[in-house]
Amino acid sequence: MPYIDISTNVALNEEQLDNIKHLCGRAISLIPGKSEQYLMVKITDKSNLWFQGDDSAAAMVEISLFGKASREEDCESLTKEICGILEREADISPQRTYVKYQFIDTWGYNKFLF
Repeated sequence: MPYIDISTNVALNEEQLDNIKHLCGRAISLIPGKSEQYLMVKITDKSNLWFQGDDSAAAMVEISLFGKASREEDCESLTKEICGILEREADISPQRTYVKYQFIDTWGYNKFLF
């Protein structure tokens, strides 16, 4: 049960939002056992977001995963891919993108707890 929450100070149009959502759906499979089937994506554009003291294009990405990634290299691959998606689709430099991972032991879905 992955969740990707993207906040950026860039204004995104509908095509960019759809492309980012779609590409995140493909990228999540870089983490073994994760797929778009249970992926939830939230994208918040036009956020009040500053990095290094200025409001140039930047992004904060939070990725929550049920359980743990089995290898650190998998998270590194996903980070590279997410940064690339934001660079291609929203012109946000990877040098102005943070990606934070949270590994969740307990997750609720469809009236059940995992």
